[in-house]
Amino acid sequence: MFGVKDAIFKIKRSFGGTDSSDSTAYTTANQSPSQMKDNHNPFRKKTTSNRTMVEDCTLPSVTLNGYFPSTKNKLLTPEMCDEIRSLMPTRIQLYTEWNLLYSLEQHGSSLHSLYSNVAPDSREFRRVGYVLVIKDRKNGIFGAYSNEAFHPNEHRQYTGNGECFLWKLDKVPDVNISEKEDPKKEDREERWRFSGYPFTGVNEFAIYCTSKFLSMGAGDGHYGLLCDDGLLHGVSNPCLTYGNDVLSAEGNKFSIVALEVWRVG
Repeated sequence: MFGVKDAIFKIKRSFGGTDSSDSTAYTTANQSPSQMKDNHNPFRKKTTSNRTMVEDCTLPSVTLNGYFPSTKNKLLTPEMCDEIRSLMPTRIQLYTEWNLLYSLEQHGSSLHSLYSNVAPDSREFRRVGYVLVIKDRKNGIFGAYSNEAFHPNEHRQYTGNGECFLWKLDKVPDVNISEKEDPKKEDREERWRFSGYPFTGVNEFAIYCTSKFLSMGAGDGHYGLLCDDGLLHGVSNPCLTYGNDVLSAEGNKFSIVALEVWRVG
């Protein structure tokens, strides 16, 4: 009889959390459903007897540097940067300063000018990234991320590594399913939808630039993204390197309305 009572007492004590053998443990036995759910939240504040630990994966906002006050075609916003950097290496995501190295509007329509402006400082040894941004005649925004500065290579040698990717941003209606809205409402707010195409590893044709064109991705005779030397026209096709869709809303061939290259970091 006493053995049964003793066993019951031990069970109650274990569920009541009175056993002090582990000072860092926490229990959900006496918590509300919302508190129990919070225990599985990776961003919660965890409290122990010795320390308090806060886990927060929110990245700081991006600051864009380099636009002239008179610049009309400003292609990027911090909100768009947040979408693009989601595919960047973690160390590059942590950089909050994005610096405009080349703008078609600010520096002139020339691939030679682009190469000159993005050339890295020989004294700079930090690992940084480069973002190419293009706007077409249908206001589509798309481009590429490169682990190195774009530079001409006349020996048909591909450069870049598996960190490179292609991307595009599409404007879509910001629909809230919790609200009943008129489907014919014309002033509905829009948001950016990001589509990223990371390196597949099928081939190593990440980047190929010459004095005549700048390109990223290739395979089966198709370039994933290509811009001509005058930065007037471009081509985008599905390619093996990135497994991408056609990036421009105009189709396989597009006109370049605006173009920028940013250094991240």
